[in-house]
Amino acid sequence: MTRQALRPAINEAAAKLAAAGVPSPRADAEQLAAHLLGVQRGRLALVPMVEPELLDRFRGLIDQRAQRIPLQHLIGVAAMGDIELAVGPGVFVPRPETELLFAWALAQLATLPHDHAPVVVDLCTGSGALALAVAHARPDAEVHAVELDPAALRWARRNADARIAAGDTAITLHADDVTAPHLLSALDGRVDIVLSNPPYIPVGAVLEPEVAEHDPHRALFGGPDGLDVIRPMIPTIARLLRPGGATAIEHDDTNGSGVAALLADGGRFVDVVEHPDLAGKPRFVAATRG
Repeated sequence: MTRQALRPAINEAAAKLAAAGVPSPRADAEQLAAHLLGVQRGRLALVPMVEPELLDRFRGLIDQRAQRIPLQHLIGVAAMGDIELAVGPGVFVPRPETELLFAWALAQLATLPHDHAPVVVDLCTGSGALALAVAHARPDAEVHAVELDPAALRWARRNADARIAAGDTAITLHADDVTAPHLLSALDGRVDIVLSNPPYIPVGAVLEPEVAEHDPHRALFGGPDGLDVIRPMIPTIARLLRPGGATAIEHDDTNGSGVAALLADGGRFVDVVEHPDLAGKPRFVAATRG
């Protein structure tokens, strides 16, 4: 069969995704084409013509994306830092906004003495995104990751095994509840950084179909005010951190002041700072253990 032009097919796909309400139609169409071709998105122009069979597969993926199946489920991976993580049904898909939390963690770790092996804890690790990205960037770190949901833990273990196979330092996965009062008690006072991207969406919030229909609700909702998981984590974070250690917690864009108030209450934390995302919306709060 005669090879066919790829660009018109991408244009058609982008129009279809736009009509279906997909937020980034052209980017998603190009990402799906790049996935099928096994090339980076920026190199699509180097593949002007493709086999008809590949176009058929491409249009099938576009049909699924138009049904608001997450892009990451279709390509099978999501990025965090310099690594990719396997994701799919049963685990929360890491979002680009969480890259800011990761960047904050690396900046904090860079301030530690060079002869100090840092200890990092990731609460509500999900796919293992933050923990594994830290372990990749800082192979000297002792990284612990906590997740309660069995399905998410299976994804985290899969990703952790893949990173070990790629040569990264192993992390320690804990099947446990981040709200448990004695969580990780063996690490009391030893931890340099505690990170968390917990369930924080207030119940009743209106969500995009990709989130509402495909992300596990257990990973999304944090009670009526979005703080039901964060609130009981605060004493545990305070217990785990050494004096001068730091924490950063991602939150709903309606809850920056609420999380900051929880951290400031009781005098356990100092230097409580609210951080916006690239759109200027409140995204995470950081604080230092006093």
